[in-house]
Amino acid sequence: MTVATSGSTGRGLGQRIWQHRWIYLLILPTIAYFVIFAYLPMVGLQIAFKDFKVFAGMWASPWAGFEHFETLFSSEKFPQLIRNTLVISLYRIVFGFPVPIIFALLLNEVRRVWFKRGVQTITYFPHFLSWVVFAGIVVNLMGPTGILNTLVVQSGGERVNFLTNPDTFVSVLVATGILKEFGWGAIIYLAALSGIDPQLYEAARVDGARKLRQIWHVTLPGLRPVMAVLLVLSLGNLLDAGFDQVFQLYNGAVLEVGDIIDTYVYRVGLLDAQFELATAVGLFKGVIGLIMIVAANQVLKKMGQRSIW
Repeated sequence: MTVATSGSTGRGLGQRIWQHRWIYLLILPTIAYFVIFAYLPMVGLQIAFKDFKVFAGMWASPWAGFEHFETLFSSEKFPQLIRNTLVISLYRIVFGFPVPIIFALLLNEVRRVWFKRGVQTITYFPHFLSWVVFAGIVVNLMGPTGILNTLVVQSGGERVNFLTNPDTFVSVLVATGILKEFGWGAIIYLAALSGIDPQLYEAARVDGARKLRQIWHVTLPGLRPVMAVLLVLSLGNLLDAGFDQVFQLYNGAVLEVGDIIDTYVYRVGLLDAQFELATAVGLFKGVIGLIMIVAANQVLKKMGQRSIW
């Protein structure tokens, strides 16, 4: 019997790495990306616990303990920021999460390849537009003098200020966010649909199951693992209500419902130069997101579903 020593184990690992060196070379840019933009910036989190002096630098600035977190939690705006962020994020999950699934199921039933590809291209194209461009389209469509209001006036109705009315602003955010991303989100479900064994559908047809029964008993169970993973990731981003979109569309008239954590960080961090408070808010978001992902992942494990880890 041969006993592997640590040296032989190390040589074996080195041999395997050299054997698959081209695969490791392919993933090297991804590893470098996360190291540079995700892990190295974590060093700056210490600013949240310091009285940051620009000219002294991060390392020489004095420690302030949890002072900035106390300032954040005692702020009068903090409950409003949390409420607005959670409302927008939860609305997006509740109303936006099923849309790519339904769209993928419908598109999967299309048998004309040219039509299927055309629809898919049109629907995922908005994903590649920045929110600066897409927000301009939304304003031209739904602004006070936009196309939609022009049609309403020509029909004898009154103009509706969709983007300046607190009662409609959140609905506009959720609807435009879904419209921009549902086509792109459907791609992963279409890929999962292609991996379902066709023999399962044949067996269902033999048992007399019609199309809706096949979707319920074959298609949706096949999509369940992907749906579970994406739902966990969505819950992990619960405090991320979409800064780009909100920043481009919100205004002073809708601050009470549209001001979220990220826009607050932008104002106090960049405009007011309160870098410590902005870093504290970012750290708070990261911790809550981590807790949500771990908790949701454990719930999936308890339910017997495939989890992230």
